[in-house]
Amino acid sequence: MFLELMDKVSAQFRDRLPFVVYKKPNEAQVTALFQKDNKLHSVLDFTETGFVMAAFEWKPTVLLRADEKHEAKFDFSTPQNCKSGSEIQIDLEQKSIHLDLVQKSIAAIRQGDFKKVVLSRKIEADFNKSPLELFQSLLFNYPNAFCYLWFHPKTGLWLGATPEILLHVRNKEFTTISLAGTQSYNGNDQVVWGSKELEEQDLVTDYILDILQDKASNIKKGEIESIRAGNLLHLRTKISGVFLEEGLDPIIKFLHPTPAICGFPKLPALEFIHNNENYDREFYTGFLGELNFDAETNLYVNLRCAQIKGSKAIVYTGGGITQDSDPEKEWEETVAKSKTLLELI
Repeated sequence: MFLELMDKVSAQFRDRLPFVVYKKPNEAQVTALFQKDNKLHSVLDFTETGFVMAAFEWKPTVLLRADEKHEAKFDFSTPQNCKSGSEIQIDLEQKSIHLDLVQKSIAAIRQGDFKKVVLSRKIEADFNKSPLELFQSLLFNYPNAFCYLWFHPKTGLWLGATPEILLHVRNKEFTTISLAGTQSYNGNDQVVWGSKELEEQDLVTDYILDILQDKASNIKKGEIESIRAGNLLHLRTKISGVFLEEGLDPIIKFLHPTPAICGFPKLPALEFIHNNENYDREFYTGFLGELNFDAETNLYVNLRCAQIKGSKAIVYTGGGITQDSDPEKEWEETVAKSKTLLELI
């Protein structure tokens, strides 16, 4: 059944028609949605139904119509492709540029421009596999992530394995999370977090709680917990409640981008990113997922992702910077995050 599903996806890709194939965290069911034409549809007010793909900044959000839907179970017992274990080659020039950028952002934080900023970079790697093969490797290696492969002839081919929920909504009840702080997983369940990571997590959580105050009732904040995403650990806090009004449009526009992928306060952090990152993130740190499927919406932040362009894969990675950041450790964090895809590519 799963191989038949992949054959259908392959045929859709050969015909250069839009599709998305994905698996939700901790589930075995893989869903493929096909659009019958190559028209580029956009979301107007989030009352539409379909699969959405949004950029980091507010460009028109792409809506993929679910003209056809196919489902199959993925067999986790048969390895699709083990990680290579090969060393990731470090670009020393890129490292120097990133270290200088982190230093510059710390200086801006200390002079009061903002409290946190999220800085990212992209890595170009040779790619000689089938995108469907790489997607299946993601399914096997990251069962607790949202794994996807997206294609539209007018926006390109993207895939990823993200650990972060932006928003889950059923009727008016919602769940979102704040996710910040990163360290490598070394097999030890007794995790110790530093002040930098805890402060970063508090900034994201407080921001989300603040914007929800006059938009929701029965707001509940869970305990901070450590979660594992592949070879990394993150801090996570669940937040839930009931929206006071109908409609996702204002909520999504307030939530995105959160301090977890932009910074805080939002506008000065965003201006710093504009002036210093020197590239367009496109769909990286945007969001994607099911919009209004049977009165339910499931949106995820587009982290640990790559864009495939012919024989090249562009892998995106980043991290949050606060006044307590250590530039060398921030660089190492981006390297660790990039391994999610680079080890498979």
